[in-house]
Amino acid sequence: MHISSKEIEVRYAETDQMGVVYHANYLIWMELGRTQLIKELGFNYAEMEKDGIISPVIDIQASYKKPLRYGQTATIKTWVDEYDGFRSVYKYEIYNEEGELALIGSSRHVLVKRENFRPVSLKRTYPDWHEAYMSARRQPAEESEKV
Repeated sequence: MHISSKEIEVRYAETDQMGVVYHANYLIWMELGRTQLIKELGFNYAEMEKDGIISPVIDIQASYKKPLRYGQTATIKTWVDEYDGFRSVYKYEIYNEEGELALIGSSRHVLVKRENFRPVSLKRTYPDWHEAYMSARRQPAEESEKV
């Protein structure tokens, strides 16, 4: 299983009146983590979009564990948890600079044609990408392992 890691410096504009990161910003950070993972696997999501293929979120989950604050550095860990050729589930863990877990999340995506939202097979359309996901995803034996 390939686990991507990306650091984000918490900016003042990302915090709320309580001085902690506003909850919706974690969703943006999850997307940054997903983009980093795709890049590390050797692909570029923007290139896929140029081909008329998009990957909308069909489900997203976030469980907040510990607040992050302005001036801290967050580390986003991202991996492919499930993949079946059409749908991908990405998992995320976001840590503070002390290594404490701040968020556990997941997002489920499907590939579709932009013009009609009909499903597209990653395996058929981008076989190299498919193979990379098959190699990078969490394997059944890793199910009980902690990231």
